[in-house]
Amino acid sequence: MNRISVLLADDNQTLLRLIADSLSRKPEIEIAGMAKDGVEALEMVQSACPDVLLLDIVMPRLDGFSTLEQLARLDLPKRPHVIMLTGLTRDDFISRAMRLGADYYMIKPFDMQMLYTRILEVARADDAPVYLSGPDTQTGASVDERVTNLFLSIGIPAHIKGYGYLREAVKMVMENHDLINRITKELYPGIARRFSTTPSKVERAMRHAIEVAWSRGRLDSVNRIYGYKVFSAEDKPTNGEFIALIADKLSMRQTA
Repeated sequence: MNRISVLLADDNQTLLRLIADSLSRKPEIEIAGMAKDGVEALEMVQSACPDVLLLDIVMPRLDGFSTLEQLARLDLPKRPHVIMLTGLTRDDFISRAMRLGADYYMIKPFDMQMLYTRILEVARADDAPVYLSGPDTQTGASVDERVTNLFLSIGIPAHIKGYGYLREAVKMVMENHDLINRITKELYPGIARRFSTTPSKVERAMRHAIEVAWSRGRLDSVNRIYGYKVFSAEDKPTNGEFIALIADKLSMRQTA
């Protein structure tokens, strides 16, 4: 098997050395280079043609977003898979990175073994699923982080309204599971009040978000997370079924 070449780009030199030292111990990986900003990263991408680029967002000269934009314009034999490594957790930042072509978005500080696993996944699959990862995606994660993690894995874009409505619904059902039996009378109206909209718009936006997720064909990523078939392309759930299933799965992992 050919080794996976990885290029690191981060202005934190201490972190760069730690990542390089950890990954260089893996027989499947070789370090293609270490860049301290986006300008150097683009130069090294053209000269080294890495399989995977680990890219920070906040860097001098050229930030991660601008690097992604310029990367898309380069005439390359192959475009490297990109894993964003950053401390920025805002949904609009995550959404922007994904629209610009990032494969994964990992939150600092992150687990080195998890980073290694993600590198193997993106390098070995051309259609690797989007996956938000961070220090709390295993035990101890906040509900927001775990819901965001799962939604991005499925392929629900963070910038559409249904994303926020579904996330709020899952959190509400995790707190009070009986709400799923009163979805039209209490759940939709409750979310509508929180977002200053109407229950019917909440319902339609949720439906649209689920339609988008199914059209993206990333269901295998969720099935891998749970270790068995949770979703299938043929069995598209209703809003209530989707919310109940996500809430149940996250509650099970929380108490595991």
